[in-house]
Amino acid sequence: MVARIVPVDPFDLVVFGATGDLARRKLIPALYHRMHDGQMPEGARIVGVARAKMDRDAFRRMAAEALDEFGGEVARDTEIRDRFLRTIDYVPLDVTSHEGWDALKAALPDGEGRVRAFYLSVAPRFFGDIAQGVHEAGLTDAHSRIVIEKPLGHDLASARELNGVFAGHFEEHQIFRIDHYLGKETVQNLMALRFANALFEPLWNGRHIDHVQITVAEKVGVEGRGPYYDGIGAMRDMVQNHLLQLLCLVAMEPPSHFEPDAVRDEKLKVLRALAPLTDPDALVRGQYANGPGCPSYLDDAERGASNTETFIALKAEVANWRWSGVPFYLRTGKRMKSRVSEVAVVFKCAPHSIFPAASGRAAQNVLSLRLQPDEAIKLGMTIKEPGPGGMRLAPAILDMTFADKLGASNMRMPDAYERLVMDVIRGDQTLFMRGDEVEAAWAWVDAITARVDDEPPALYEPGSAGPDDALMLMHRDGRRWRELVQQ
Repeated sequence: MVARIVPVDPFDLVVFGATGDLARRKLIPALYHRMHDGQMPEGARIVGVARAKMDRDAFRRMAAEALDEFGGEVARDTEIRDRFLRTIDYVPLDVTSHEGWDALKAALPDGEGRVRAFYLSVAPRFFGDIAQGVHEAGLTDAHSRIVIEKPLGHDLASARELNGVFAGHFEEHQIFRIDHYLGKETVQNLMALRFANALFEPLWNGRHIDHVQITVAEKVGVEGRGPYYDGIGAMRDMVQNHLLQLLCLVAMEPPSHFEPDAVRDEKLKVLRALAPLTDPDALVRGQYANGPGCPSYLDDAERGASNTETFIALKAEVANWRWSGVPFYLRTGKRMKSRVSEVAVVFKCAPHSIFPAASGRAAQNVLSLRLQPDEAIKLGMTIKEPGPGGMRLAPAILDMTFADKLGASNMRMPDAYERLVMDVIRGDQTLFMRGDEVEAAWAWVDAITARVDDEPPALYEPGSAGPDDALMLMHRDGRRWRELVQQ
């Protein structure tokens, strides 16, 4: 299978915070790959903006170093590399000042009728200054877009304030709130799997599904982000956006069309249908402790004491007809046993077994969608064990690991940012969050954090599956977490 490349029209992309980690690790390599694959056209312009005093050539050298480190093998194509670097300009600018905006405008001549996107890879405290600055400099028109990285507030009140800031200068269809998980190939395949196949949708309800597990586990700790992370925690950093967005895609009703607002309307209904999480046994908070050669969270955060959680496990319920009685178990943590992100839909057992006990027990069917490290869709089945030994039941996996099954073993899987940046240029908001979605997610999370923020989290060993209480959360329901290994 060959990936189909759809070129976009020439555009301007202004990256605020262009010397930061996100720009170096993700944005610059993503844009290079889009040019390498023939999607980014001649005439596109990339302008980096940051406070650092450097000229265009110095910034291009920094971009070249980013490609060396994060661009992969294809970044060694000198012809395309040189062409890509020529598209890059740089403007030093303190966005809190009224000065310097004219220099940015001068770097973007002849922009009438041209898509111009402003990517805010900066701290949220600068969002308002940038929105006002680009507006007052005359850099915006009906073709402009603004791209916002998380955190999209730290609670409902701050999210509403941010939405108001952007609404003062941009229409909602111009605002792109990015969640890079939604750009992952497997996440989009979840929608294709559900809505392009007649096989699953009749079974996608509480009559046939026993429960859903959503796991995002990381081996790394907070490390250099410690002082920033403290006071935020896993609930605000991961559950409010990434995990709830995945839950929405599993639980949403079929939209009338695959069109941005139709999709986001259905996700919003799910968020508003989440039952309040009031059962204290339905939530587990943890914090990683010291381990062999591994500092504790308190060491990483440079704190003597902290109630900030680095692990969350919870049981959520979507209170509607489709999902009545189906628990959604969400789990995320740092310093875990392995790096695994997956959605697992666990179906109910067959209502009656016709096989004798000696044949073995049929396993529950599990549809798993792995987001990382190797994107894949797998379906667990029960089959007859091969051989003449009579009817022996055995588990088997129908495996669609993308690199193997789509003829992609030699094809580079595009990073989520590649797809999302191109969607911004095309003006396609399907994979981006709408303002009311963000607020609905915060409303649900705020009710939880208000109750537990002052409680000390349980300690867990680095390299484990989290606190023992997280295992009990499932055991009380007669269920088990899936192993934190590549299934």
